[in-house]
Amino acid sequence: MKSAPKSLLTAIKVLDSISIWSGRLVAWLIIPMVLGLVYEVVARYVFNAPTEWAYDMTFMLYGSFFMLGAAFTLQRKGHIRTDIFYGAWSPRRQGMVDTVCYLLFFFPGLIAFLVLTWDFFAISFARGERIVTSPWMPIVYPFKGVMPVATALLLLQGLSELLKSLYAAVRGEWP
Repeated sequence: MKSAPKSLLTAIKVLDSISIWSGRLVAWLIIPMVLGLVYEVVARYVFNAPTEWAYDMTFMLYGSFFMLGAAFTLQRKGHIRTDIFYGAWSPRRQGMVDTVCYLLFFFPGLIAFLVLTWDFFAISFARGERIVTSPWMPIVYPFKGVMPVATALLLLQGLSELLKSLYAAVRGEWP
């Protein structure tokens, strides 16, 4: 990143730090999820007293864990990429292809998803929606609220990746 403009480096660093911070925070959701599963297994198989809440709680926590970790995974280059051609390309070509893909596919799709999931959450919140098929009947809008939050985080990281791609397309090296 030695030859990149300072403002570009700062923007990339700030955007990446949001993904890193959120990813590390979300990683802690694994603890209540595992504890809930262990409790359920012990209650069910040792004491023959299954819980009403464990399935719903672990389902919602795992879904949240998965969605909220997407930006962190993108920042760490952990998403699937077809490397058969990409790996052999020059950084300039990689940057050009990435830039086009972010602009044509990534951002339009995620912006549409953000709008849809925000409405999905807002309606659920306004109704005080609960999972009625569960005897526990937990509220569901916090889980639905994770979707627009995760999408916003992914959009921010996508902006960082777009800036990196533009830099590579113009300068022929990755920042």
